[in-house]
Amino acid sequence: MSVMENPAALAAREEDALAPLLAEIRARRDEFAAQRFVPKDFIAQLKKAGVYRAATPQCFGGSGMSPMGFLQLIERISAADASVGWVASFGSASVYLAALPRETQAKLYAKGPDLTFAGGLFPIQPATQVEGGWMVDGTWKFASGSKGADVLGVGIGAAVPGQAGSKPRTAVLPPEQVEIIDNWDVMGLLGTGSHDLKVSQQFVPEEWTFIRGGEPTIDEPLYRYPTIAYAAQVLAVVNLGVARAAIDEINQMSGGRVAITGAPKLADRSYVRIEVAKAEAKLRSARAFLYDATGEVWNSILAGNPVTPEQVSLLRLTAVEIAKVGNEVTQAMFGLAGTTAIYSHHPLQRYLRDAAVVKQHAFLGEGIYDGAGAVTLGVPPMPGFL
Repeated sequence: MSVMENPAALAAREEDALAPLLAEIRARRDEFAAQRFVPKDFIAQLKKAGVYRAATPQCFGGSGMSPMGFLQLIERISAADASVGWVASFGSASVYLAALPRETQAKLYAKGPDLTFAGGLFPIQPATQVEGGWMVDGTWKFASGSKGADVLGVGIGAAVPGQAGSKPRTAVLPPEQVEIIDNWDVMGLLGTGSHDLKVSQQFVPEEWTFIRGGEPTIDEPLYRYPTIAYAAQVLAVVNLGVARAAIDEINQMSGGRVAITGAPKLADRSYVRIEVAKAEAKLRSARAFLYDATGEVWNSILAGNPVTPEQVSLLRLTAVEIAKVGNEVTQAMFGLAGTTAIYSHHPLQRYLRDAAVVKQHAFLGEGIYDGAGAVTLGVPPMPGFL
């Protein structure tokens, strides 16, 4: 008779298994930032950790990881380095690829389930529909993780002729058919390698294109989870990891050296203790909101229920909220550190810049609150919100 492992013991064992990877991330994060991308040798390690099979269909060897499990994984990686967490978050991108024909997916995963997909989906570029497919030409921005990708995607057209809706079509190409324009020069998330992609008159067969957020061709629970909402969540959760790292940094500093002005140590200052406590409560509240809502929707899906507009709206609301709170907490911790944190080598410099860039993503802007409020009040939200 087998004995079920204690959940706490299981979590501890999984944490121990991830510890060497997190230690290497911390040791190499300056390297990743300096070269402005996560190299393929480290992408291979993320593959070994199961990051890139998390959203692969189980019928092709995917791990069947739940949205909550994946979000927690990205959160932990992001506490070690936001750029690596951001690149790893695209391990969820196979939920998009599930809209490809099943036969195409079989070819994609023929060499194994650990597939890295990166996309420069915007701005949508017009493509010419020809016999058997599309002629693709143009330049796209923000292709995070492109230098470590096995396949690349670009956004074409505005809609599929003859089909309702306005969701963009994505063309999937091998890296040799795409030029990566090395122009990622930004204030934060330096190591994500979110360069531009350029495609010059390449033919893409119809079966290698899909509608972003379109109906999946494989029926597994993960592909019933709202695609765009999930895409926002996996990016936003990076800020939970960053904010946690920022609080931990202040905790380490609190009993350290006396300030150059002779002021008391951080831990001896009442305003520091108060702000750290507020930050802890704020971060844990946002985190609980994320995982409570995610678990609620996931359990409903597993029970066979269709996803409702209210659930989609709730998930999108979790994403914008954790991105905002993570940024606010990180800013507060930077402020508590005082003059020490102004030096470019200080960890809080990195956290401050990374958290700010996460918050700037289009999926995580203030307009999402408007969309969520509209759904709550029973009026039509902005186009593309649901």
